Amino acid sequence: MTLFKRALAIALSISLTILPLGGTQAAMVSNQQIIDKTYQINDKQTLLQTLNRAEVQQQLLSMGVNAADIESRINQMTHEEIALLNQQMTVLPAGADGLGLVVMVFLVFVITDMLGATDIFPFVHPIR
Repeated sequence: MTLFKRALAIALSISLTILPLGGTQAAMVSNQQIIDKTYQINDKQTLLQTLNRAEVQQQLLSMGVNAADIESRINQMTHEEIALLNQQMTVLPAGADGLGLVVMVFLVFVITDMLGATDIFPFVHPIR
């Protein structure tokens, strides 16, 4: 029995020295980082849900905005821009048809076109 224990100990010792052990890396995550990430996800989901409503889609289409471009544009927006749009939505009066939101989204799209971040509207030329 002791011979078996000795052989097992030697085999384990050799395997621990030969087999590479994967290094792990850890960093502290603050509560504020977790809260900010949660709000970023919730803000983007709220904005996408609002823009996917039928009346908003119809208004955007009447303004010449392609429905397929909306989600990609929102994914390119910063957290601050998304938060600003969501803040504007809460300011709109209850029962409003969302025209103010549509105009706000259109203005953000025009501004990003002017900055050269996107190229959706052919009538908007980037600032040089």
